[in-house]
Amino acid sequence: MASSDLEDLCFHINMKISTIKKTLQLRSIGQEPSFKSMLCKIGHEMVLLHDLLNKMEIEVQQQEKLKNLLKELQKSAERDQSEAQHLRENIPLHLPKPTQSCVAVKSEEQTKAAEPEHAKKPAKEPRFIKEASLITTEEFESVPAYMKGRLTYDQVNAVVQDLNKAVVGKYKILHQPLKSMNAAVRNLYHRFLEEETKDTKGEFFVVEADIKEFTQLKVDKRFHRILNILRHCQRVREVRGSRLVRYVIC
Repeated sequence: MASSDLEDLCFHINMKISTIKKTLQLRSIGQEPSFKSMLCKIGHEMVLLHDLLNKMEIEVQQQEKLKNLLKELQKSAERDQSEAQHLRENIPLHLPKPTQSCVAVKSEEQTKAAEPEHAKKPAKEPRFIKEASLITTEEFESVPAYMKGRLTYDQVNAVVQDLNKAVVGKYKILHQPLKSMNAAVRNLYHRFLEEETKDTKGEFFVVEADIKEFTQLKVDKRFHRILNILRHCQRVREVRGSRLVRYVIC
């Protein structure tokens, strides 16, 4: 056996012997009447210390839960701030009235400068564009909780306003004389006609491309969740076909 192993063994045995001696000494001390009261007091303080440590452990656990809750609140506040910023940056110029309204679209008549003697043609009758009315508070409260989630009343109506903005932008173009359009507007005009179907004849509708063209609304998951609410409240309905979803104003 190596000398280092023997030394380690001797050290281990000596430590055991020392521990046993200390135990026996403490045992004999505990039997002496002069030390019994002191040992009882120490034991009582140990119990109090143990209770204090338990309370501290409970308090630490509660603080940990509170920290996690505050983190969730912070994330929620950041999401709300982002949505509020988006709404602030995308406020429409003209807010629709709470009741269903129509927008009169006046077509402009061009006169020839070379022929001033010709009288101006009478203006055409205004064309009407159907808009979705805003959701009322009673309707919003009747929407199932699973459908609303964290969405607010104002967020839903903001999407209604953007849909109306897209509808007005689209049908203003459709009501214009073809000869007054530039190339870009004419391309939009022909796209609008191609998206018409027999199911949308006489209806007012938009597709996602129109929403992106005329508004700054993001067509994301939140947008589709709000569309579910609008379908529930009978503001829009969907007509599908040719790989397109058409949002028809009810």
